[in-house]
Amino acid sequence: MTAQNPSSPSPVASSSSGATGGAPSAARRGLLIGGGAAAVAVAAGGWTLLGAGRTQVPDVALRTLAGESLKLSDLRGKVVLVNFWATSCTTCVHEMPALAEAHKRLAGQGYETVAVAMSYDRPDYVANFAQERALPFKVAIDLDGAIAKAFDGIRATPTSFLLDKRGAIVQRYVGEPDWAQFEKTVAAELAAA
Repeated sequence: MTAQNPSSPSPVASSSSGATGGAPSAARRGLLIGGGAAAVAVAAGGWTLLGAGRTQVPDVALRTLAGESLKLSDLRGKVVLVNFWATSCTTCVHEMPALAEAHKRLAGQGYETVAVAMSYDRPDYVANFAQERALPFKVAIDLDGAIAKAFDGIRATPTSFLLDKRGAIVQRYVGEPDWAQFEKTVAAELAAA
């Protein structure tokens, strides 16, 4: 995991595989955003509180490596994972095959992955990485940091947000998720009305 700003930890983030410090295993799998944590996210600005303690993410615009322009609202009706990553992040590189496999298994059921490379990542490195690994999902580059800022700032990579069909945050993961639990959560969201 690559830290972006170690002096200001995220109030809702959790450690994951490879983390140290004795955090309980449940915390390593990510914290469910709800209750008081949602209020913190709303206080950060630009987020809307929804039912069940979920917050709506800002409708950011992206341009993928394939040249596609889209907003996150274009993906409403699908369960979406927005993954912030960098080619220089060893945990990010390690999780990419599992991310790709999860996408392949779930895409036909209404699931989408959007991998957003951090602003400090060289575009040619990102394009090369995506092409060499034949990433099966949308890849965008946050050239000016605006996308990360819209997500209340990304302090470490990888950081991922699982969004429900309405574009609200179901879960935030810092580090690589527990993939079995991740797929259970996605399945539950796909089954939801």
